[in-house]
Amino acid sequence: IGQAQTGTGKTAAYGIPVLEKILKAEPSKDIQTVVLSPTRELAMQVAEELNHLAQFTNIQALPIYGGQDMERQLRRLRKCPQIIVATPGRLIDLMNRGVARLEHVENVVLDEADEMLNMGFSESIDAILAGVPAERNTLLFSATMGKEIERIALTYLHDHKEIVVGSRNEGAENVNHTYYLVHARDKYLALKRIVDYYPRIYAIIFCRTRMETQEVADLLIRDGYNAEALHGDLSQAQRDLTMQKFRQHRTQLLVATDVAARGLDVEDLTHVINFGLPDDAENYTHRSGRTGRAGKRG
Repeated sequence: IGQAQTGTGKTAAYGIPVLEKILKAEPSKDIQTVVLSPTRELAMQVAEELNHLAQFTNIQALPIYGGQDMERQLRRLRKCPQIIVATPGRLIDLMNRGVARLEHVENVVLDEADEMLNMGFSESIDAILAGVPAERNTLLFSATMGKEIERIALTYLHDHKEIVVGSRNEGAENVNHTYYLVHARDKYLALKRIVDYYPRIYAIIFCRTRMETQEVADLLIRDGYNAEALHGDLSQAQRDLTMQKFRQHRTQLLVATDVAARGLDVEDLTHVINFGLPDDAENYTHRSGRTGRAGKRG
């Protein structure tokens, strides 16, 4: 079990050793590593990062997630990637169809493990872990750890080690936190004032619901700000395009639900704004950890 502050390089911490193990093993056309991820965006990001680390090898990491064309995924699976980075639901679907064969998997990584459990993926994870060999390495990574993680650890890990960098569930240290106490009806005006005060702001604005996210984005766009919404009611193609524009700094303000809070790494993000506060401290840690990453301030 590995736990460290957001933005400290957990993907590389498991990615590099996994790649080295595959390189040292006999060449094989089987899937050797499965990385499980709670959201589509995170699955794509992790696969991209692993492919970046593996760019001078013949190792391929393939992202697999719902909302993407099944035929296309099947075609890419036939090219025998050594690593798949998957959301649990879609992976189970492919296992049931007999196309994702996991009998030679040597490493299973649960990335943002606690979030997958919070999202109700417990049963899916149980089913996936039951379908891989008992002789394997199982790695759980997260910035925060809850009780459910300990249950999974006791059930599926033998003689596990827990590696905590910093103290448990601590927030990123390069982030300054400021709060403004305003009436609910003045929240949007306060948001505009913050954005106006920092003309070079590059921010994610978190809302509690899909509806609120869309409303705030629509108001900002109406008032002439460069903003877009990211939430679960959008199609996968819309979500991909919105993320791509935001990463390329073509969008300045991303108004999002917590689907975007987990693990997303956007370079040089200056601010995280909690327009609607999350229900628990852990989500607050993950949200605020989108900024102040890799030694930068936020």
